[in-house]
Amino acid sequence: MSRRRIDVHTHYLGGAVARFAQRTNQKITGGYQIKVQWSPEAAIEFMDRHEIAAQIMSLPSSFTGPPGATDFAVRFTRELNEEYAALIKDHPGRFGAFAAVPVDTPEHALAEIEYALDVLGLDGVVLTSNADGKYFGQPFYEPILAELAHRGVPVFVHPEDSPHIDELGFGRPSSVIEFPVDTARALTNAIYTGVFQRHPGLTLILAHCGGVLPTLGWRIGEHTEMGRGPEDADIGPSHVADVLRGLYYETALAGSRNSLLPTLEVTGPDHVLFGTDWPAAPERTVVHNIANLTTFEGFTEADLAGVDRANAARLFPRLA
Repeated sequence: MSRRRIDVHTHYLGGAVARFAQRTNQKITGGYQIKVQWSPEAAIEFMDRHEIAAQIMSLPSSFTGPPGATDFAVRFTRELNEEYAALIKDHPGRFGAFAAVPVDTPEHALAEIEYALDVLGLDGVVLTSNADGKYFGQPFYEPILAELAHRGVPVFVHPEDSPHIDELGFGRPSSVIEFPVDTARALTNAIYTGVFQRHPGLTLILAHCGGVLPTLGWRIGEHTEMGRGPEDADIGPSHVADVLRGLYYETALAGSRNSLLPTLEVTGPDHVLFGTDWPAAPERTVVHNIANLTTFEGFTEADLAGVDRANAARLFPRLA
């Protein structure tokens, strides 16, 4: 079978992650119980079944640590990133990784970014839509985003529970509605507070085609002329449109017309990337999503080849 796709949204659930989940009985995948026993062999078999050349791994959680455990996030992310590096070395060309970073303090985050990128050679960084209620555009994230913009490194933005999930979620898994909404919340705040004016080098990849963000794109832009917050940046609709056009959008759980049509209203096919969300998304859902993606009438054959591989290859030349 020809392997060609680059999957930018897949989750590593081995090693330190599995031990942490067993020890704490916590779910870290939007509230779903994952039935797949993750291993490198299982991941490679999954890739081969779906014409995937390489997976870029990440973990969909923010790392602040439990109360009182001041060094947990630092130790856990270091262990996780070193496991990524070992896996990449053991399986050349099949795996990449977005580095996990502790977000208990900006200083800890910056130290791990430096180690993960400069020493371990990982492919990018993953951040969540919020970290214990801290969002892009708030002071906590300024030095982190400044460093990532300076490096020009790809940053995968994965949704996280909002601080008010207990009231808003109605007991359902977060990935039904809250994840798509929190992605839009995070990016809207970033735009309105001038993050992309201050850090034009940011390269962000939004999970699930940005959730509801593309659908709200025109509305978000128009509201810059209708009224902003007292500390918001001086921006207009054209700035919003420029930012949305420059973001990257990956297709996990978003390969249907419902998501792709709004996405292509705010950006071009060259900014759309292939993703599966496996194993958080079960394989049958991945199959349905790929079928929708490959039959979508809005892509030419060349567009789809870009989505499958070429667009990601430009961002991750090591995997090209």
